[in-house]
Amino acid sequence: MSSPRLASSRTTRLALAGGLVAVLGLGAALYGLGDRSNGGACPLGAATAARLAPLARGEVAALQVDAHPKPAPAITFTGPDGRPKTLADLKGRTVLLNLWATWCAPCKAEMPALDRLQGELGGPDFEVVALNLDTRNPERPPLWMKENGIARLAYYADPGGRALPVLQKTGDVVGLPTTFLIDPAGCEIGVMKGPAEWASEDAVKLVRAALGRG
Repeated sequence: MSSPRLASSRTTRLALAGGLVAVLGLGAALYGLGDRSNGGACPLGAATAARLAPLARGEVAALQVDAHPKPAPAITFTGPDGRPKTLADLKGRTVLLNLWATWCAPCKAEMPALDRLQGELGGPDFEVVALNLDTRNPERPPLWMKENGIARLAYYADPGGRALPVLQKTGDVVGLPTTFLIDPAGCEIGVMKGPAEWASEDAVKLVRAALGRG
């Protein structure tokens, strides 16, 4: 039989060990989300964010500009050619990453504006990447785009449903549509949680500023 003192000492050691396991578990969980701290990876992002913050107004007033930009989450999806693609593949250009689905009415409502924005500003240094998140009936989203005259946006998709859980873990995605502004270095400058009029004068001015076009 253990003495009270020995039992107490053993209980203390077990409690400390349990606490250590819990701390290590928490650390592993946080590590599993991916280290998105700046870590010097976004040296130009802060300057871009400072330039854009005053322009987040009017039709794009809900854009949350990050004063300390972080690397965008590492997600994999399908590109227009049907092959796997990542956000890293898009580095070198500013990207407006829009998450949408055909079952999301506000998403579909803002697609024509995103299409016009791509038509006006799209090019080697900028692309609207409208990432479809439908996981059923893969033929439906591109057909919907065609039927509704969405002709300037390339078709990006995540039929396997892999990207959304990763994005949700960051806390930036609580519903659809959600739109990220990502700089050429792959750093997340801001996020819009909800729909916006992306072809408006306010939005065009903001994107032009992100591109350094004044």
